[in-house]
Amino acid sequence: MTVTAEFFTFLTFTAIIMAHHCKAGAIESPLFVSRAALPPPTGLSFEWVDAFTVNVSWKKPSGLQDGDVWYKYRLEHTKSDVCVKSRNFSETLFTGEAGSGNWTYFVWTVEHCHSLDERTKVSIFIQIPKARAEMKDIKCIITRTSEMNCSWIPGNPLNTPLKLSYRICGLIKPLRECHQPYVGAGRNGCYLTADGVKNDICVSSETHTGLSTFQIAPMIDPPELSIGEEGDELKLSWVHPTFGESCSWIYRVCYKKCNQSEKCDNHLTKGEPVVMPYDKSCRYEFSSSVKTDHYCKTVFSERGKVVSYGTNEPADKTLTVVAIVLPVILSICIFLSCYCFRRHSSIICPVIPDPSAIFKEMMMNGNKELKTKAGSLYTPVPEPIESCKVNVVTDNIAVPLIS
Repeated sequence: MTVTAEFFTFLTFTAIIMAHHCKAGAIESPLFVSRAALPPPTGLSFEWVDAFTVNVSWKKPSGLQDGDVWYKYRLEHTKSDVCVKSRNFSETLFTGEAGSGNWTYFVWTVEHCHSLDERTKVSIFIQIPKARAEMKDIKCIITRTSEMNCSWIPGNPLNTPLKLSYRICGLIKPLRECHQPYVGAGRNGCYLTADGVKNDICVSSETHTGLSTFQIAPMIDPPELSIGEEGDELKLSWVHPTFGESCSWIYRVCYKKCNQSEKCDNHLTKGEPVVMPYDKSCRYEFSSSVKTDHYCKTVFSERGKVVSYGTNEPADKTLTVVAIVLPVILSICIFLSCYCFRRHSSIICPVIPDPSAIFKEMMMNGNKELKTKAGSLYTPVPEPIESCKVNVVTDNIAVPLIS
């Protein structure tokens, strides 16, 4: 009986612990969802407040009161959810960020913002107000602290004239039109009165048939590069912009040395010159660009004009001459030596007969020579005979006799 009571007590204690553990796990688990799905949002609609801002709203879910639940929404192809109590939200959208010219948002009802229950998710399809206005290579350069020069290449001349308006992003205020419009060599532009360093500027470009919106990426003109020489080093320096005194600047220096391939290096500086080794026998060609570090708002420039320094000195040709001429001379000498040796080989290297062959030849041919000399008769040398010519005389003139 005692054993049975102890066993029953053990089972009861184990069941209580497991139930408590399961309850705690269900509360703490991020995968916990309510037993019954909440009603989904209905009647989703959107409205463009201005060229950049869209407002999405929906009706109260059936059977629920405002304040009883929360709502989550998320842009398609992103992973960040936003939780709100109201039945609407506003977002800033730019046409340059819409791959197909539209956006899709998901909205669903949740009990609390930590819930991962998406069973009530519904979608809404947001279209841009107009077709896109074609603009290419948009550049907005800071000319002064509170002014920027924006220029672009018109994508379609038929879309001109183009109206450019702007405002500070995040503030629902009337748009301002840019002033002093101009048309240059292949580029159009105008001036914006806004501080692009302290504020994010939203820009709208609109034609009769199209609309494009974007956020300005502020640029500056490439800083002028100065080059100085000190010993075996070069010192590169620039005049920093008049803004961003507390920022560090990253200079990207690209250079060619002695017509070699281009090399690029990044240098972080707050005003001190950049030092690099210098080969005085080479001509250097430098070009540089600059941007702020990641602690400041991104402001950048394009690559500036090429700055040259030094000259390419002619290389010492002594070694080249020695390396080329000496092998040629040596080859000629070897060729002539071989030729002379081959032509006069009989003199330089005569054929030495075998002594045994010489002795044998002497033994065999010696007796023959002696016999020939002993048996030969003396043959006198014939004397020259003078011819005598006789002239015949026909007259009776006494002719002395020639004895």
